[in-house]
Amino acid sequence: MGSTFMGLETARRGLVAQQSALYTTGNNISNANTLGYTRQRVDLEQSQSFPGVGQNAPRIAGQLGTGVVAGSVNRIRDSFLDTQYRSESSKLGYWENRSAALSNLETIMNEPSESGLSTSMDSFWESLQDLATDPQNSGARAVVRQRGIAVSETFNYLYKTVAAEKSDAKNELGVAEKAVNTILSQLDQVNKQIGSVEPNGYLPNDLYDQRDSLLDELSSYANIKVSYEASGGHSLAQAEGKAIVTLVDDKGNSLGTLVDKNGYNTFKVNSNADDSAVKSITIGDNEININDYESTGKLKSIVEAYGYEDADGNKAGIYNDMLTELDNLAYTFATKFNEVHQQGMSPNEIKAGENQSISFFADAESADGSITDRSGFASRISISASIESSLDNIANADPGTDPTKATLGDATIVSKLADIINQSYDYGNNSQTSNFRNYYEGVIGSMAVSAQEAEKMSSNATTLQQTVENKRMSTSAVSLDEEMTNMIQFQQAYNAAARMISLTDELLDTIINGMGVGGR
Repeated sequence: MGSTFMGLETARRGLVAQQSALYTTGNNISNANTLGYTRQRVDLEQSQSFPGVGQNAPRIAGQLGTGVVAGSVNRIRDSFLDTQYRSESSKLGYWENRSAALSNLETIMNEPSESGLSTSMDSFWESLQDLATDPQNSGARAVVRQRGIAVSETFNYLYKTVAAEKSDAKNELGVAEKAVNTILSQLDQVNKQIGSVEPNGYLPNDLYDQRDSLLDELSSYANIKVSYEASGGHSLAQAEGKAIVTLVDDKGNSLGTLVDKNGYNTFKVNSNADDSAVKSITIGDNEININDYESTGKLKSIVEAYGYEDADGNKAGIYNDMLTELDNLAYTFATKFNEVHQQGMSPNEIKAGENQSISFFADAESADGSITDRSGFASRISISASIESSLDNIANADPGTDPTKATLGDATIVSKLADIINQSYDYGNNSQTSNFRNYYEGVIGSMAVSAQEAEKMSSNATTLQQTVENKRMSTSAVSLDEEMTNMIQFQQAYNAAARMISLTDELLDTIINGMGVGGR
């Protein structure tokens, strides 16, 4: 049988264990509103019973309990919900940023509206129709010139504004790249700290929380997979170990290791030769072609907005595609209009007695105004110097077969100019031929459909992420009601252990001071 002092030690253990539970409860309450904090719990375990098994163990009726000990302080967290949350966070980061880029593009194009490109072009065609009714009216010719200038300036404005958004996307891409590398560096530092604590038999719960917050943040930029490797030494069974972070595609296939037990690999986005599109990404020494980067996340959507080189080496992406469409439309519009305009004769040409093939539109950056380069033309389209200098250079007569017999007042050539809008053309992008209005409506319609889809997917991703977050919070977040209940429970247990010490003290007092004094 154990000594009387055994009861005192049993009660003392109860005091210490309940006190640890109270301290942990207090820590939970203090961090109820701390972002990223995971509630903790003390695992109370029975201490070793008396007597232990052995040849010289005392023979008593049975083993006696010796109290309770605080085994370890664990986080209450579900790793499966963490994986789900990071997967949904990656999807949300992608669709949210894509939706924002398309929304910005819709705002720039501003269709349908009274100030969009379609309205400017319609006004231009209307001015030509008015001129066709009275080809000699100088006021009508002035309106045609001004409406032509308005169309050119609208093309210039749209192109330069979209290009400015593309430049902003490039800056955003640089910020995202820097943010990812900062997170990777912080994860590596936390990994090292965890690796120095766990082998000593402790659970660094605060470091675990810090690491999980960093992983959550990283998951919004890219689709990641997280595994863990034991730290070794005297690590507890509950120890999580060092995190191994891998960049994966949509099918879960590895694209490269971002963080391992030895350090981290720098993440870099590589541009093409003229620094106008993304060509590849590099993880450490491993370079991945951007077309093989089939993943989700904010970083992917920024690349798609800014622009990238497709498998054929062409520039693709949200802003690049719109810039290309504007170039196609402006180039085809200007060249086809010039072809017809050069066939006609203006009052000045009639006076000279020859067809001088005067162009109506020109390339503002070309020495002679000739239109030869399609790329970026929407930013350079302008009225030709001849039209700018004199209204009498606007064609309003059909020379027929003999330019010397052309007469003013013939509306044939002006009618042909006004009818260009109804003609179908090839816009140089392997699409079916169509007229200007239908082609532009197709461009705007395609953009609107993409924007609507992105907004819908963003809304769905937000809902799914929030659902998983609510489940995770129900498991890991601090409930003040629950903690208050625990606090009362542990307090009462602490009081009972203290009362047991008082009782044991009275028993010892009786034995020490009361026994053996009879008959004195």
